[in-house]
Amino acid sequence: MNTHLLPSTAPHHDEIAIDGGVPLKMWTRGVPVESEALQQLTNAARLPIVFHHVAAMPDVHLGIGATVGSVIPTFKAIIPAAVGVDIGCGMMACKTTLRAEDLPDSLGPLRAAIEKAVPHGRNPERRGRDHGAWETPPDEADAAWAGLVDEFDAICADYPKLKNTNNRKHMGTLGTGNHFIEVCLDEAGAVWFMLHSGSRGVGNAIGTRFIELAKEDAMRNDVHLPDKDLAYFEEGSQYFGDYVRAVGWAQKFARANREVMMQRVIGAARQVIARPFETHLEAVNCHHNYVQRETHFGEDVFVTRKGAVSAKKGELGIIPGSMGARSYIVRGKGNPESFESCSHGAGRKMSRTKAKKLYTVADQIAATEGVECRKDEAVIDEIPMAYKDIDAVMAAQGDLVEVVYVLKQVVCVKG
Repeated sequence: MNTHLLPSTAPHHDEIAIDGGVPLKMWTRGVPVESEALQQLTNAARLPIVFHHVAAMPDVHLGIGATVGSVIPTFKAIIPAAVGVDIGCGMMACKTTLRAEDLPDSLGPLRAAIEKAVPHGRNPERRGRDHGAWETPPDEADAAWAGLVDEFDAICADYPKLKNTNNRKHMGTLGTGNHFIEVCLDEAGAVWFMLHSGSRGVGNAIGTRFIELAKEDAMRNDVHLPDKDLAYFEEGSQYFGDYVRAVGWAQKFARANREVMMQRVIGAARQVIARPFETHLEAVNCHHNYVQRETHFGEDVFVTRKGAVSAKKGELGIIPGSMGARSYIVRGKGNPESFESCSHGAGRKMSRTKAKKLYTVADQIAATEGVECRKDEAVIDEIPMAYKDIDAVMAAQGDLVEVVYVLKQVVCVKG
């Protein structure tokens, strides 16, 4: 890989010149970056459609095709695999009038009420009813679905296989992996609810289908790519408009999914917590796996944030730690060099497989002390030590965001 570091007068980022491509700008001082992730960033920077430079956030780590924690601006084209299959995945948080002292002494019943209110996880054998989906969706889920179904039906008219997905029955559900629901306290003792999820089964089906189509397109047109997962649609091509419509719809589904879950979480909390309370004193709902049209450096481009959050000047965002670490509500500084973006979390420093080999249930129990959460073998891959140090990640992006609130979870529900 022919790269070399350029001198930089910027306070927080380094610039790497890429032979045959645009530069990389890296906000990674003080945090580890895998050589494989750097190679993925280099591959993206060499695509002819990439505009100006590629920005790497401090939580950057290996992904499929495109690196998680990257911001890739493209001119008159979109890379479906850079958006990924968890289209619109993101965070929602809201501050309440509750105080720490208003929470019950035992948080087990609160966690149980949330787990009952929001379907989560999935059946490992994929037999029987999916307990991560609704059998009969509640009214709030159906109300959200009603606002999306007409556009979905129009998309399915061209792509009928998308109809055979969990769509309506996944509205208002959590999923698996690193998706979570938390009850948190800020530094002043105020209670927050926070959650992380995306477009669920239907978004996965949309992403998977269009990634396949992009690869087929590249093969048919004899496009030479540094990685086949970086296949892209150009404006005016057969599937470009269909993808823009479908990915936009999936991002709307993801946002609505988080809103429905938040309603359900608040309702569950009201059943357990005796004190009446108000919510949404402050609220944030932000994507971190998505694409949208924006203007940067005087050009109208598509910006794909894969594991990155919009951080326009004054805009609120959420940067979660792991299930045993702090999370941050931040305000963007609108730094043009990062395409007005910041990290989406701590970022993994090892694979799920490696975490399960390295750590035990005892390690998980110790690492999540004081948090009411699952502490069993199935969630060892989410152990805090599998993630980068969130404090180092925050220090590396001091010119991208300012911290507004620091949150620490007391309840964590995992898929």
